Amino acid sequence: MTQPDVALTDYGLALECSIFVYLLGSVPGNSRLLRFWFIVYFLSIALAAALGGTVHGFYAEPASVGSRVLWPLTLIAIGITSLAGAGIGAILLFKASTALVVSSAAGVVFFVYCMVILFVWDDFLVAIVDYLPIVLFLGWAFVAACRRTKRPVFMIGFFGLCTMLIATGIQQFGLGIHPHYFNHNAVYHVLQAAALLMIFMVARDVTMQSEVRP
Repeated sequence: MTQPDVALTDYGLALECSIFVYLLGSVPGNSRLLRFWFIVYFLSIALAAALGGTVHGFYAEPASVGSRVLWPLTLIAIGITSLAGAGIGAILLFKASTALVVSSAAGVVFFVYCMVILFVWDDFLVAIVDYLPIVLFLGWAFVAACRRTKRPVFMIGFFGLCTMLIATGIQQFGLGIHPHYFNHNAVYHVLQAAALLMIFMVARDVTMQSEVRP
């Protein structure tokens, strides 16, 4: 294993999100569309983490066949996460007709994103540019939902998104604990795990509610 710290923390993220998917699928609830988007959200992160961990652990050389195949799939899975985040935010912020328009626009953006990844540039920075606006959009949606419903769980989700932003900054600036044993990517994954737990708390709460739209 070439980068065990990065690979193992990636696999930990995949396991965490898989558990979240199972739990969301097993709890009773009425918000089926929100449940669907949250399941897609966590499932896509689980897939991206599993693929990314395999690349970092076994195909770290960019020229290898495994890297050339698995890395673009990793980034596309992250694009699906952004698409799901747009769907969640749209439901929390808008009425059904407007939410459908927003989700459709996000689908177009996802298609363009995939074309860039497959044919132009498959750097992780492209994924950040794609999902950063969605993190901000979800943050807006969580704060608005908290004000509207007076349910503090949305602020927990908001703090989770803030943690995601901090994790992204650490990853981009290369701020790790140790360059070989626990580098910036591993730290990024640990913070992501904490952030996703906070977002899951929102997901579990809102999927059990009969009405969350404005």
